Amino acid sequence: MSDGRLSINQETVKQWSLPELAEGCAKAGIDKVGLWRAPVQEYGVERTARLLSDHGLSVTSLCRGGFLTALDPAERARALDDNRAAIEEAAGVATDTLVLVSGGLPEGSKDLYGARERIADALAELAPYAAERGVRLAIEPLHPMFASDRCVVSTLSQALDLAERFPAEQVGVVVDTYHLWWDDRAPAQIARAGATGRVHSFQLADWITPLPAGVLLGRGQLGDGSVDFRALRTAVEATGFDGPIEVEIFNEALWARDGAEVVAEVAARYAEHAC
Repeated sequence: MSDGRLSINQETVKQWSLPELAEGCAKAGIDKVGLWRAPVQEYGVERTARLLSDHGLSVTSLCRGGFLTALDPAERARALDDNRAAIEEAAGVATDTLVLVSGGLPEGSKDLYGARERIADALAELAPYAAERGVRLAIEPLHPMFASDRCVVSTLSQALDLAERFPAEQVGVVVDTYHLWWDDRAPAQIARAGATGRVHSFQLADWITPLPAGVLLGRGQLGDGSVDFRALRTAVEATGFDGPIEVEIFNEALWARDGAEVVAEVAARYAEHAC
């Protein structure tokens, strides 16, 4: 049986519009959703907030801010402005968590250390701004295969090295099973995050092989791959984390199916493999 903590991330049922997401989750007895900025912007922030409230749904996170590694001053200024807008949107849909995908290496650069330091510089500007609006910034480490073009933060250790420069109520981390399952240091780093209250989001997706051509869309349904969900959940809950657990799966095969069927399957797989 489900434990009442399941949140359906919007990308898991990308085929659904926001009204369909709200109605479908409510009908399935799921009262939590994770949102993405583009559909929220298209539907309208205030309108989204009303829609979800009318269906009894709370928002567990908004994705995504970040992409903070630019060298060019004009690009950096645009990124900061976009992240301030993301913070406002998160506050507008009444979530306390904005997920950050930090950004890859700028064109022509091979300086990982410098890129991470520019993330820290950006966080120094953004974290107080977010805190004033009741929003926490959650740094999401991505699998190392994304380090060059999407995220120079590849491990929880690297994410925490950045987050720990700021108050825990301002900057924490995302524990995403898809990105961290392979790392034998992850349990120790989850404990490190928990010691200062920095586990701000916990997300589930499976790792399936062979990898599809479009790796970004290669997340698997729970139970279809290599991830030990119970072990990672045990490590997260040992920190005292008792918040929502998002299932976030980018997968074209799921998007081609009936959304209600997908949500029902996610709930069943969550109960079977992650509870």
